[in-house]
Amino acid sequence: MKRRTPVSEIMSKDLIALYKEDTLETAEMLFKKNGIRHIPVVSGESIIGMLSYTDLLRISFADATDDENSIDTIVYNMFTIEQVMTKNLVSVSSDTTIKEVAEILANNEFHALPIVDDSLLVGIVTTTDLINYLLKQY
Repeated sequence: MKRRTPVSEIMSKDLIALYKEDTLETAEMLFKKNGIRHIPVVSGESIIGMLSYTDLLRISFADATDDENSIDTIVYNMFTIEQVMTKNLVSVSSDTTIKEVAEILANNEFHALPIVDDSLLVGIVTTTDLINYLLKQY
């Protein structure tokens, strides 16, 4: 296993992002359509928050139904992305080592880290990315 491998080797670079003006319905659709669990919330190319599928589950029945005319619409209209997203983010640069990223994720209660270079969002790394990397080592 390489000890100094940068996180840029395993991070997702083709990002799906939300803007704070987007709706929670849009967020749910993106989560389900793309099979993902974390979406950065951006202003321009800068990250201002992170929305997780778990955040939606806390306020809705998002995984209980695939019915597009569900009660979620009513609940989602009560909140904005900015109210639900995590705002105080920990981020790392693309040259941070995978080991350092693993330590950050292991010692915190979140499962995704935005990758930011020169104030610009360039990627995201998740615990799933780390597990897949480790599996390839064996």
